Amino acid sequence: MPSPFAKDLFAGRKVLVTGAGRGIGHALAAAFAGHGATVLAHVGVTARGGAAELFPGLSQEEIARLTTIAADLADTAEIDRLIAAVEPALGGLDILVNNAGTMHGRVLVEDLTAEHFARVVDLNARAIMLLTAGLAPLLRRSDDAAIVNTTSISATTGGSPGSAAYSGAKAFVSTITRSLARELAPDRIRVNAVSPGTIMTDFHRRYSTPEKLAAAEAAIPLGRLGRAEDCVGAYLFLASGALSGYVTGQVLEVNGGQLMG
Repeated sequence: MPSPFAKDLFAGRKVLVTGAGRGIGHALAAAFAGHGATVLAHVGVTARGGAAELFPGLSQEEIARLTTIAADLADTAEIDRLIAAVEPALGGLDILVNNAGTMHGRVLVEDLTAEHFARVVDLNARAIMLLTAGLAPLLRRSDDAAIVNTTSISATTGGSPGSAAYSGAKAFVSTITRSLARELAPDRIRVNAVSPGTIMTDFHRRYSTPEKLAAAEAAIPLGRLGRAEDCVGAYLFLASGALSGYVTGQVLEVNGGQLMG
Protein backbone atom coordinates (compact mmCIF):
# COMPACT_ATOMS: atom_id res chain seq x y z
CA MET A 1 0.00 0.00 0.00
CA PRO A 2 1.44 3.43 -0.92
CA SER A 3 2.31 5.64 2.03
CA PRO A 4 -0.17 8.46 2.71
CA PHE A 5 2.68 10.65 3.99
CA ALA A 6 4.51 13.13 1.79
CA LYS A 7 7.72 11.65 0.38
CA ASP A 8 9.72 14.58 1.76
CA LEU A 9 8.10 14.56 5.22
CA PHE A 10 11.45 13.87 6.89
CA ALA A 11 13.74 15.53 4.36
CA GLY A 12 16.85 16.76 6.14
CA ARG A 13 15.96 14.95 9.37
CA LYS A 14 18.50 12.71 11.09
CA VAL A 15 17.10 9.52 12.60
CA LEU A 16 18.38 6.63 14.71
CA VAL A 17 16.22 3.50 14.77
CA THR A 18 17.28 0.69 17.10
CA GLY A 19 16.26 -2.89 16.49
CA ALA A 20 16.07 -2.25 12.75
CA GLY A 21 17.32 -5.62 11.59
CA ARG A 22 13.84 -7.12 11.36
CA GLY A 23 10.18 -6.65 12.18
CA ILE A 24 8.80 -3.23 13.08
CA GLY A 25 12.23 -1.61 13.32
CA HIS A 26 13.16 -2.78 9.83
CA ALA A 27 9.94 -1.40 8.39
CA LEU A 28 10.51 1.88 10.23
CA ALA A 29 14.08 2.42 9.05
CA ALA A 30 12.95 1.80 5.47
CA ALA A 31 9.99 4.17 5.89
CA PHE A 32 12.09 7.02 7.29
CA ALA A 33 14.60 6.65 4.46
CA GLY A 34 11.72 6.48 1.98
CA HIS A 35 10.39 9.79 3.30
CA GLY A 36 13.65 11.69 2.95
CA ALA A 37 15.43 11.13 6.29
CA THR A 38 19.07 10.25 6.79
CA VAL A 39 18.92 7.07 8.89
CA LEU A 40 21.28 5.17 11.13
CA ALA A 41 19.74 1.72 11.49
CA HIS A 42 20.94 -0.28 14.47
CA VAL A 43 20.89 -4.04 13.90
CA GLY A 44 21.79 -7.01 16.06
CA VAL A 45 25.27 -8.47 16.11
CA THR A 46 24.12 -11.51 14.12
CA ALA A 47 22.92 -9.40 11.17
CA ARG A 48 24.85 -9.98 7.98
CA GLY A 49 25.43 -7.52 5.16
CA GLY A 50 25.21 -3.78 4.74
CA ALA A 51 22.27 -1.51 4.01
CA ALA A 52 21.77 -2.74 0.45
CA GLU A 53 21.60 -6.38 1.58
CA LEU A 54 19.44 -5.76 4.64
CA PHE A 55 17.04 -3.35 2.90
CA PRO A 56 16.68 -4.76 -0.63
CA GLY A 57 13.37 -2.98 -1.24
CA LEU A 58 14.85 0.51 -1.11
CA SER A 59 15.98 2.52 -4.10
CA GLN A 60 19.64 3.47 -4.57
CA GLU A 61 18.79 7.02 -3.49
CA GLU A 62 17.17 5.74 -0.30
CA ILE A 63 20.02 3.32 0.43
CA ALA A 64 22.46 6.23 0.12
CA ARG A 65 20.68 7.87 3.07
CA LEU A 66 20.74 4.75 5.27
CA THR A 67 23.67 3.34 7.24
CA THR A 68 23.62 0.24 9.42
CA ILE A 69 25.51 -0.39 12.63
CA ALA A 70 25.59 -3.63 14.63
CA ALA A 71 25.65 -3.56 18.44
CA ASP A 72 24.51 -5.66 21.40
CA LEU A 73 22.34 -3.27 23.41
CA ALA A 74 22.37 -5.55 26.44
CA ASP A 75 26.04 -4.57 26.80
CA THR A 76 26.80 -1.15 28.31
CA ALA A 77 30.03 -0.81 26.33
CA GLU A 78 28.17 -1.52 23.12
CA ILE A 79 25.56 1.11 24.00
CA ASP A 80 28.36 3.62 24.53
CA ARG A 81 29.84 2.68 21.16
CA LEU A 82 26.49 3.23 19.44
CA ILE A 83 26.04 6.61 21.14
CA ALA A 84 29.52 7.67 20.02
CA ALA A 85 28.79 6.63 16.43
CA VAL A 86 25.63 8.70 15.97
CA GLU A 87 27.08 12.16 15.41
CA PRO A 88 29.85 11.01 13.01
CA ALA A 89 27.29 9.01 11.04
CA LEU A 90 24.45 11.55 10.95
CA GLY A 91 25.97 14.92 11.83
CA GLY A 92 23.41 15.36 14.59
CA LEU A 93 20.14 13.80 15.69
CA ASP A 94 16.51 14.86 15.37
CA ILE A 95 14.60 11.63 16.01
CA LEU A 96 15.44 8.71 18.29
CA VAL A 97 13.35 5.56 17.92
CA ASN A 98 14.04 3.23 20.87
CA ASN A 99 12.65 0.08 19.33
CA ALA A 100 15.12 -2.71 20.17
CA GLY A 101 13.73 -5.37 22.48
CA THR A 102 12.66 -8.98 22.76
CA MET A 103 11.38 -11.52 25.26
CA HIS A 104 14.34 -13.95 25.28
CA GLY A 105 11.90 -16.83 25.74
CA ARG A 106 8.80 -17.50 27.84
CA VAL A 107 9.88 -18.39 31.37
CA LEU A 108 7.37 -19.14 34.12
CA VAL A 109 8.03 -17.30 37.36
CA GLU A 110 9.11 -20.40 39.30
CA ASP A 111 11.73 -21.03 36.59
CA LEU A 112 12.94 -17.44 36.42
CA THR A 113 16.63 -16.94 37.07
CA ALA A 114 18.48 -13.75 37.95
CA GLU A 115 20.39 -14.08 34.69
CA HIS A 116 17.26 -14.30 32.56
CA PHE A 117 15.63 -11.39 34.37
CA ALA A 118 18.73 -9.22 33.94
CA ARG A 119 18.99 -10.12 30.26
CA VAL A 120 15.39 -9.07 29.60
CA VAL A 121 15.60 -5.85 31.61
CA ASP A 122 18.99 -4.85 30.20
CA LEU A 123 17.74 -4.87 26.62
CA ASN A 124 14.14 -3.75 27.03
CA ALA A 125 14.53 -1.13 29.76
CA ARG A 126 18.09 -0.18 30.67
CA ALA A 127 19.20 0.31 27.06
CA ILE A 128 16.44 2.86 26.46
CA MET A 129 17.46 4.91 29.48
CA LEU A 130 21.15 4.85 28.62
CA LEU A 131 20.60 5.65 24.94
CA THR A 132 18.25 8.51 25.79
CA ALA A 133 20.66 9.89 28.38
CA GLY A 134 23.63 9.64 26.05
CA LEU A 135 21.87 11.14 23.05
CA ALA A 136 19.93 13.91 24.84
CA PRO A 137 22.70 16.47 24.15
CA LEU A 138 22.40 15.84 20.41
CA LEU A 139 18.61 16.01 20.53
CA ARG A 140 18.76 19.33 22.38
CA ARG A 141 20.59 20.81 19.40
CA SER A 142 17.67 19.95 17.11
CA ASP A 143 14.94 22.52 16.48
CA ASP A 144 12.27 19.77 16.37
CA ALA A 145 13.37 16.72 18.34
CA ALA A 146 11.32 13.63 19.05
CA ILE A 147 11.80 10.34 20.86
CA VAL A 148 9.48 7.44 20.08
CA ASN A 149 9.74 4.37 22.29
CA THR A 150 8.34 0.92 21.61
CA THR A 151 6.34 -0.55 24.45
CA SER A 152 3.78 -3.38 24.17
CA ILE A 153 0.16 -4.25 24.76
CA SER A 154 1.49 -6.58 27.46
CA ALA A 155 2.59 -3.54 29.48
CA THR A 156 -1.12 -2.96 30.13
CA THR A 157 -2.57 -6.46 30.02
CA GLY A 158 0.32 -8.21 31.81
CA GLY A 159 0.87 -10.53 28.87
CA SER A 160 0.48 -14.28 29.02
CA PRO A 161 2.20 -16.93 31.17
CA GLY A 162 5.97 -16.83 30.89
CA SER A 163 6.17 -13.16 29.90
CA ALA A 164 6.23 -11.45 33.31
CA ALA A 165 9.77 -10.08 33.02
CA TYR A 166 9.17 -8.80 29.49
CA SER A 167 5.75 -7.32 30.31
CA GLY A 168 7.17 -5.60 33.38
CA ALA A 169 10.06 -4.15 31.39
CA LYS A 170 7.62 -2.79 28.81
CA ALA A 171 5.48 -1.27 31.57
CA PHE A 172 8.65 0.52 32.66
CA VAL A 173 9.00 1.85 29.10
CA SER A 174 5.44 3.18 29.12
CA THR A 175 6.02 4.94 32.43
CA ILE A 176 9.40 6.48 31.57
CA THR A 177 7.91 7.73 28.32
CA ARG A 178 5.65 9.98 30.40
CA SER A 179 8.43 10.86 32.84
CA LEU A 180 10.86 11.81 30.10
CA ALA A 181 8.20 13.77 28.23
CA ARG A 182 7.77 16.00 31.27
CA GLU A 183 11.51 16.26 31.95
CA LEU A 184 12.54 17.03 28.37
CA ALA A 185 9.64 19.31 27.42
CA PRO A 186 11.59 22.48 28.37
CA ASP A 187 14.21 21.39 25.81
CA ARG A 188 11.48 21.07 23.15
CA ILE A 189 12.02 17.30 22.93
CA ARG A 190 8.75 15.41 22.57
CA VAL A 191 8.63 11.86 23.96
CA ASN A 192 5.91 9.39 23.04
CA ALA A 193 5.54 5.63 22.59
CA VAL A 194 3.84 3.14 20.31
CA SER A 195 2.31 0.05 21.91
CA PRO A 196 1.88 -2.72 19.32
CA GLY A 197 -0.56 -5.57 19.88
CA THR A 198 -0.07 -8.99 18.32
CA ILE A 199 2.06 -8.16 15.29
CA MET A 200 3.20 -11.08 13.15
CA THR A 201 6.96 -10.64 13.15
CA ASP A 202 9.80 -12.99 14.12
CA PHE A 203 8.96 -12.19 17.76
CA HIS A 204 5.70 -14.14 17.69
CA ARG A 205 7.06 -16.78 15.36
CA ARG A 206 9.61 -17.55 18.08
CA TYR A 207 7.60 -17.02 21.24
CA SER A 208 3.95 -17.80 20.44
CA THR A 209 2.41 -21.12 19.46
CA PRO A 210 0.05 -21.40 16.48
CA GLU A 211 -2.75 -22.07 18.94
CA LYS A 212 -1.99 -18.90 20.91
CA LEU A 213 -1.88 -16.82 17.73
CA ALA A 214 -5.16 -18.31 16.50
CA ALA A 215 -6.83 -17.43 19.80
CA ALA A 216 -5.45 -13.89 19.65
CA GLU A 217 -6.65 -13.42 16.08
CA ALA A 218 -10.14 -14.63 16.99
CA ALA A 219 -10.32 -12.02 19.75
CA ILE A 220 -9.21 -9.05 17.64
CA PRO A 221 -12.18 -6.92 16.50
CA LEU A 222 -10.57 -6.11 13.14
CA GLY A 223 -10.32 -9.85 12.51
CA ARG A 224 -6.63 -10.32 11.77
CA LEU A 225 -3.18 -10.24 13.30
CA GLY A 226 -1.12 -7.13 12.72
CA ARG A 227 1.77 -6.62 10.33
CA ALA A 228 4.89 -4.53 10.90
CA GLU A 229 3.63 -2.13 8.27
CA ASP A 230 0.47 -1.54 10.32
CA CYS A 231 2.62 0.13 12.98
CA VAL A 232 4.71 2.41 10.76
CA GLY A 233 2.19 5.24 10.43
CA ALA A 234 1.93 5.64 14.20
CA TYR A 235 5.68 6.10 14.55
CA LEU A 236 5.91 8.51 11.62
CA PHE A 237 3.04 10.55 13.06
CA LEU A 238 4.68 10.80 16.49
CA ALA A 239 8.12 11.54 15.01
CA SER A 240 6.90 14.42 12.83
CA GLY A 241 6.62 17.83 14.41
CA ALA A 242 4.43 18.90 11.51
CA LEU A 243 1.90 16.19 12.38
CA SER A 244 2.18 15.86 16.16
CA GLY A 245 4.05 18.90 17.39
CA TYR A 246 1.66 19.33 20.33
CA VAL A 247 1.66 15.66 21.32
CA THR A 248 3.96 14.41 24.08
CA GLY A 249 3.81 11.90 26.92
CA GLN A 250 1.38 9.64 25.05
CA VAL A 251 1.28 5.89 24.45
CA LEU A 252 -0.46 5.10 21.16
CA GLU A 253 -2.03 1.64 21.00
CA VAL A 254 -1.84 -0.15 17.63
CA ASN A 255 -3.65 -3.45 18.05
CA GLY A 256 -6.70 -3.78 15.81
CA GLY A 257 -9.01 -3.20 18.78
CA GLN A 258 -7.41 -5.99 20.86
CA LEU A 259 -7.18 -3.46 23.71
CA MET A 260 -9.46 -0.45 23.91
CA GLY A 261 -9.53 2.23 26.54
